[in-house]
Amino acid sequence: MIDRRAFVKAASTGAAVLGAGGLSLEAAARTLRQRATAPSDEVVVGVIGPGSRGKYMMRQMLRVPGVRIGAVCDVYEPRFAEANEVVGHAVPAFSDYRRMLDETDDLDAVLVATPLGLHADHVVAALDSGCHVYGEKAMGFTVADCDAITEAVGRSGRRFQVGQQYRYAPWYRQAVRRIQEGEIGEVTHIYAYWHRNYNWRRPVPDPSLERLINWRLYRENSGGLLAELGSHHLDVANWILGEMPARVIGNGGIDFYRDGRETFDNVQAIYTYPSGAKFMFSSLIGNQRTGFQIVVYGTGGTVELTLEDGHFFYEPARDNSAVPEELLAAGAPTGASLSTSGDMPYRGPGKLIEVPEDEVGDPNLLAAASFVESLRSDTRPFADERVGWETAVSIALGNAAAYEGDRVDFTDHVAAGETDETAR
Repeated sequence: MIDRRAFVKAASTGAAVLGAGGLSLEAAARTLRQRATAPSDEVVVGVIGPGSRGKYMMRQMLRVPGVRIGAVCDVYEPRFAEANEVVGHAVPAFSDYRRMLDETDDLDAVLVATPLGLHADHVVAALDSGCHVYGEKAMGFTVADCDAITEAVGRSGRRFQVGQQYRYAPWYRQAVRRIQEGEIGEVTHIYAYWHRNYNWRRPVPDPSLERLINWRLYRENSGGLLAELGSHHLDVANWILGEMPARVIGNGGIDFYRDGRETFDNVQAIYTYPSGAKFMFSSLIGNQRTGFQIVVYGTGGTVELTLEDGHFFYEPARDNSAVPEELLAAGAPTGASLSTSGDMPYRGPGKLIEVPEDEVGDPNLLAAASFVESLRSDTRPFADERVGWETAVSIALGNAAAYEGDRVDFTDHVAAGETDETAR
C-alpha cells in the first residue's frame, strides 16, 4: 500500500493554488485562443465510455485546438453512433478496450468515463499502453484501485489528470488562494450540500440493460451520491485544508425511492481532519431546496461557493469587554449576538468573487484545455493522481462508514505514517 503520510505531504506540496505544480488558468486560456496548431502538437484521444459524461467531455476536448478523437470503445453499441455525431464523422469503434489500445497506433491519450468500478482496469491498461489519461472522478472505486492507478502512473511515466473540474474553476481558484492566505481566519468547518429532486434513474429500452444503463443505482460499480456528487465537495475541502481526512462517520438510506436500487438516495458524512477541522456533506435526491453549496466557515468570515460564483462574508469584531465575567462563565451570548440589529443569519458586507476577464471560462473546458496543454508542455496536471488518490480514498472510506453506520479511521485502511495524525 501507498504510505499515506508521504503521499499526502506530496499532494499538498506546491498545490496551494492552481499553477503551483501545474499549469495556470492563463496557460489553458491561451491554448483555447489558438487558431491553429502544428501537426506535431496534435493530440489524438481515445475514449473508453462515450456515455452521457463521456460525450460531454468529448465535446470539451474537441473545443481545444489540435485535438482529434481517434477511437471510441463501449460495450453498448448505440454509443458508437452517438459518438460519431459528437465528432462529426465516423471513428473506429471497439467493444473491447484492450483491442482499442492495441490496434490504434496513434493514440496519445485516453479519456476514461466508464462506471466507477471499472476505472482502475481501464486507466491502468491505458497508462501501461503508453497513453496519458484523463480519468473521470472518482479516480478509483476502492483504496486498492486508487493505489493501482497511482502505481501505474509512476511505472508508465505518463500523465494522469482526474476529472475534478472545480480545481479549474476560476472563482474556486481565487477563493482557495484567499482562504489559504488567511482572509477568513482559521478554517474550522466546511459544510457542503448537493440536493436534487430527481430519482437518478434513466429509461431502459430493455430490462436486461438495467444494470448497464442505471449502474449508479447498484453497489457493484457505483459509489452512489458520495462518489458521483460529493467527490467535488470533498476535493475542494482537501484542497482548502491542504490535507486529507483522518476519520469519518457516515449515514444514509433508501428513503425516497424504494424501487430496487442498492445505493442510498440520501447520504450524510462528517469527516475530521488532522488539524481538527470538520467537513460535513449532505446529499438528497428527494428535495432540491438547498441545491449545490460549499460553505467554508473561518474564525474571521465565511465563503459561500456555488456552481456559478462565490461570495466572501466577514464576521463583525468580537467585543466581550462589556459582558461581566460571571455571565461569560455562564455561557452568555457574545460578539455579533449582542448587536442591536439582531439580524440572523448574519451575512455582513458580502463581496462577490470577481474573476479576471482573461480567466473566465467553463471549468470543464478549462480542465480539458489544461490537460492537453500539460501533455504538450510535459507539465504535471494540477488535478493529478495525487489529488485523485486523496479524494477517491476519502470517498471509499466515507462510503464504508455510511453503509456500516459507523466511524472509520483512515489508518485502519491506508498505510499510515505516524498515528498522531489521527489522534486529535
